Amino acid sequence: MKNYATKLVSLCIRNNININLAESCTGGLISSKLIDVEGVSKIFKFGVVSYSNDSKNVLLKVPKSILNEFGAVSKETASSMVEKLSKFKEVQFSMAVTGVAGPGGGTKSKPIGLVYHSFFYKKSKKKYVIKKKYKGDRNTIRNEAALFSIYQSYIILKSVI
Repeated sequence: MKNYATKLVSLCIRNNININLAESCTGGLISSKLIDVEGVSKIFKFGVVSYSNDSKNVLLKVPKSILNEFGAVSKETASSMVEKLSKFKEVQFSMAVTGVAGPGGGTKSKPIGLVYHSFFYKKSKKKYVIKKKYKGDRNTIRNEAALFSIYQSYIILKSVI
């Protein structure tokens, strides 16, 4: 999955698709991996690290009711995060990620390694929310989640373009 950042950026440049993203558990790793690719400034509009519930509510407009009822690590929160990102006019594709990277913070219902990835492509008006469970230490989980978000973004866009 390592070279999917380059593939994603190239695909977006060729098809004039601007992207944005919101990261929680990955803490900026997705943005970093994309920014490593030459030419990314042509399509990458912004990335937000919204780690706390307050930042998810204030910056991304995730309703407090969703955060209170389902929690920060939920398909509902991931879905709301990507929906709000998709409202930016100059952006055609949005992605968001929220999860439990550990080593603490896991519960029986939301164990360490649980991550929700969400994606939205404006042209097709289709939203995707994918639940994944990663194994490993904190850095492994964060890195695997970042790589998967990039890989899945490429797969989604490749399938609809």
